[in-house]
Amino acid sequence: MRILGISAFYHDSAAALIVDGRIVAAAQEERFTRKRHDSSYPKNAIAYCLSEAGIRADKVDWVAFYDKPFLKFERLLETYVAFAPRGFRSFAMAMPLWLREKLFQKSLLRSELRRLDSSLDWESRLLFAEHHQSHAASAFFPSPFNEACILTMDGVGEWATTSAAVGKGRSLEMVKEIHFPHSLGLLYSAFTYYTGFKVNSGEYKVMGLAPYGHPVFRDRILDNLIDLKEDGSFRLNLDYFDYCTGLRMTNARFDALFEGPPRDPNQPLTQRDMDLAASVQSVIEEAVLRLARSVAKETGQRNLCLAGGVALNCVANGKLLRDGAFENVWVQPAAGDAGGALGAALAAYYGFHGQERHVKGAQDAMQGGYLGPSFEQADIERRLTEKGARYTVHDEPSLLESVADGLAAGKAAGWFQGRMEFGPRALGARSILGDPRSPSMQRTLNMKVKQRESFRPFAPSVLADEVSEWFDLDRASPYMLLVADVASRHRRSLSPDEEGRFGIDRLNAPRSDIPAVTHVDWSARIQTVHRETNPRYFGLLEAFKAKTGCPVLVNTSFNVRGEPIVCTPEDAFRCFMGTEIDLLAVGNCLLRKEDQDPSIAVNYARALEAD
Repeated sequence: MRILGISAFYHDSAAALIVDGRIVAAAQEERFTRKRHDSSYPKNAIAYCLSEAGIRADKVDWVAFYDKPFLKFERLLETYVAFAPRGFRSFAMAMPLWLREKLFQKSLLRSELRRLDSSLDWESRLLFAEHHQSHAASAFFPSPFNEACILTMDGVGEWATTSAAVGKGRSLEMVKEIHFPHSLGLLYSAFTYYTGFKVNSGEYKVMGLAPYGHPVFRDRILDNLIDLKEDGSFRLNLDYFDYCTGLRMTNARFDALFEGPPRDPNQPLTQRDMDLAASVQSVIEEAVLRLARSVAKETGQRNLCLAGGVALNCVANGKLLRDGAFENVWVQPAAGDAGGALGAALAAYYGFHGQERHVKGAQDAMQGGYLGPSFEQADIERRLTEKGARYTVHDEPSLLESVADGLAAGKAAGWFQGRMEFGPRALGARSILGDPRSPSMQRTLNMKVKQRESFRPFAPSVLADEVSEWFDLDRASPYMLLVADVASRHRRSLSPDEEGRFGIDRLNAPRSDIPAVTHVDWSARIQTVHRETNPRYFGLLEAFKAKTGCPVLVNTSFNVRGEPIVCTPEDAFRCFMGTEIDLLAVGNCLLRKEDQDPSIAVNYARALEAD
């Protein structure tokens, strides 16, 4: 049985294909269109999934969509009625789009699918899952657990913003929900907006900024914005927010509470912005911990699966793991809306069709997250040659040796190997790599390569069997979704002057043997690398360790600020030439910047929309 899953029309459109329960392919549309968070119908991602499976559209048995548009429309109408006459401007702007497109998504999907094969009755093959059902299915069914509790937390689906479910074998039962407008995701997005970042994009920045501040506004948030109960249930005080009726997240009363207007994105960050980030991060962590403890007690489950945009808050995930309410925590790597495409397909397979589920012991079904396109060596060489690239071709040992030499010498390397990752994290298939021992690497990669804010941290990739030697973590973290501290034996003591620094100035004090991946609070967002899922990246880490004694590399996504992660060899070469990346390994091809024709270089980052 072949089921195509689709998420589309809001943000992070994607497609996924499962065959007899096995995940064959999954990818976000943004990777093909090069439009960050592309929300359009994922025609390119669908075409890729069919190609990867080697089938035509007529071989697809079912198409599953990740939410129910009529329920979402119901929520929109009820919200406007509840707050009328406020919000008429927002209502007037939203209605034409809903009446033209979103309300009739079934016919829109049918029309688009006919472009694949006009002879098929697509309407009879269409299924719709609820938004949080799709998220929960994406988290439980690929997990390594036969039984688990599933928490889904995001901005909003149809009505649900937070939900708990219990999965057993092939069954998935939703047991409780919190409904819009009360939302942890929207609370975090309100502070994303207020601190001058872009909603649905800049939440990562707030999380990265938080360790520079102090949670001095935590009590103000808990006393005024959110009524957080001991069991994790909550209600927001809507007097301070504008997202129900207006065109912005917060209002003048919110401004008065925090003694100023939202930060202009063009203005520098202040200690106040850092303290605001630290405060909302602290509140979200507390809410997540209370929710988890509550559902653990109510369900008796010892395993927890997470999905929804809030599940990408890896700092909260790390604290949840250490809290011990659950013995095991597994997070869907594509936890946001893109993962809904996969969840819808899995919900259809196990829920609608009742197929048997077989758990693979300790191994999950996500194949390391490497579910996107790959390119044969001959195709890579042809594509690079057509772009004017100058390269040498190596066997694998020679390639690993050369890249490890460059990294040990302080060079930044683009690393393009195998199948592209599904989800927002680069996991050693489409990555930019660096030496974590370098005190200057973090700033160099941010300013000269990624072309983004200097405060943003980088993640370490570490050989899986050495993670506990370098970090306070005793288990796998293959998807870079758990944060833990650098082990004390690898930290360095700070001088009185360094201890006394504030804000961004704290960034310039090396804190460990691997300062490029050690955040200002000694934490790191860890990726464990496994030979079974990515043998070439594992081999590179081994080669780097052989040269330096360090089994860790800086790993950041292969893109510049405002651009999706690269998908094709051409994308990789353009990014290589438009930044100060020194080396590029694409398949068995190795490119050195000094060998390239400088006239090809284009600083295309200036043309990208800010993230």
